[in-house]
Amino acid sequence: MTIKVKAPGSCGELVQGTINGVNFLITCPVDWYSEITVTKDAVQAKIDPKTAAAVAKTFEYLNISGNIGLAVTSDLPVGKGMASSSADISAACQAAALAVAGKQLSCDEIADIALAIEPTDGIFYPGIIMFDHIEGKIRRPLGTPPHIYIAVFDVGGQVDTLAFNNREDLVVLNQDKESQVATAVALVTQGLKTGDARLIGQGATLSALANQTILYKPCLEQVLQISQDYRAVGICAAHSGTVLGVMFSADNMAGHDECIEKIGSQCLEMIYLKTVRLITGGLIITGDDDGER
Repeated sequence: MTIKVKAPGSCGELVQGTINGVNFLITCPVDWYSEITVTKDAVQAKIDPKTAAAVAKTFEYLNISGNIGLAVTSDLPVGKGMASSSADISAACQAAALAVAGKQLSCDEIADIALAIEPTDGIFYPGIIMFDHIEGKIRRPLGTPPHIYIAVFDVGGQVDTLAFNNREDLVVLNQDKESQVATAVALVTQGLKTGDARLIGQGATLSALANQTILYKPCLEQVLQISQDYRAVGICAAHSGTVLGVMFSADNMAGHDECIEKIGSQCLEMIYLKTVRLITGGLIITGDDDGER
């Protein structure tokens, strides 16, 4: 029996910060995936320690044991804020549970396992969710997104998730921007409720700008100005990573190509990666019969 589980990556977050000192993010799942393939009783190849920990903790949680062969197929960039580790970990938890115990874990169960390993993005929850990526105190569904495309750029370098979230100045810096973040949450929440891509873009832009005091992205303000010239609805950012996204409503993509070209010519430190679609989150499970669950 072979089990395959795909998890979406992200283009950073629509919003990230704190509310009354509690950490949270609003997910930004995109159609750029990591896939875990598990075959029961197969020989295990070498895998990333975090993925191995996900399997071990899933076995511990279910009080089971067994041998599985697990392979990871992913072209999600690592250390960029695209939820590459969260995608691998969540998909590995689900695949291991299905392969050995025949059990489909709930999203909350996956979250609890993943959070015991590292700060985690909630991309494995359906829809868009407000999620406490540190302790899991907030798990609030916000709805499904309207049709939005995101041109993804990388400003360079890598950010270690654990090191970032252990910064001594992070608590104070997050406190300083709570009012801006609260406004961003209200805009994104209303945009999801009404299907208004422009409101979602406005909220994401506000959060990205507010985060410049925590993790500065060169050329962000210039990218924002260029994106507005080409009628993008906003920008989104990896608040603890290096990617930046220009958001276009699907019904107004006319300026997409020219916008990418203009950013490339004026912001030489930024590299265009690809254009993705903002999607509903959640894991995609298939088996030997290729049936999807």
